[in-house]
Amino acid sequence: MPHAVSRLRSARLARSAKPFLARGGPKGLRCAGCRLIPSHCMCALRPDVPTRAGMCLLMADIEPLKPSNTGWLIADVVADTFAFGWARTEVDPALLALLSDPQWQPYVVFPAAFAHAERVVHQVPHDTLKRPLFILLDGTWDEARKMFRKSPYLDRFPVLSLHPDQLSRYQLRRSQTEAHFCTAEVGAMCLDLAHDTQASQTLDAYLDVYTTRYLQAKQQKPVDLTDAVHVKLQQLTP
Repeated sequence: MPHAVSRLRSARLARSAKPFLARGGPKGLRCAGCRLIPSHCMCALRPDVPTRAGMCLLMADIEPLKPSNTGWLIADVVADTFAFGWARTEVDPALLALLSDPQWQPYVVFPAAFAHAERVVHQVPHDTLKRPLFILLDGTWDEARKMFRKSPYLDRFPVLSLHPDQLSRYQLRRSQTEAHFCTAEVGAMCLDLAHDTQASQTLDAYLDVYTTRYLQAKQQKPVDLTDAVHVKLQQLTP
């Protein structure tokens, strides 16, 4: 069954006035399940890891269409992933219903420098009945800042500010700074804070496999199931 990001992609494609042409593959042919070219498909490696936390992806307009988008990988790993397209002038009623669902405690994941100090938290409590729901603003850095500023329905929630001790490993897009992380890396850090440790490690390993296969396909190199990234994922998902 297609996950939330896949469904959002299909809905966005249905609204397109012209086809979205992703780079790579014979005539742009890509697997619908993993977005890689068929020879490098990794659908068989999709993990099944239980989590207490949920993920809510607010996605900039064409973000669900990009093969390099890593929010898709979060939806592969975390069953309770929700995805919504972001627009300044309208809000999906299903998003508002999710944010008001009493089973969830939403956290807007964003740097502390952009929020009032009283909203900022750095930890996720575990002694509560409410499950953490991490709201990730998925787009370019400029798009994410715009979403943060112009989404007043998020103002009532705490802002979770992360302090990673490593640099981003993401290689599929250029970033303005090495301090900026891709969406899947941020998701893995959030899962770790929520004590979903296996899911956090699995998402990190899954991202590494995706990145490796993406680059191998681009360089016309075959998949190597015995390399370090594949072995690590296999160890985490026996």
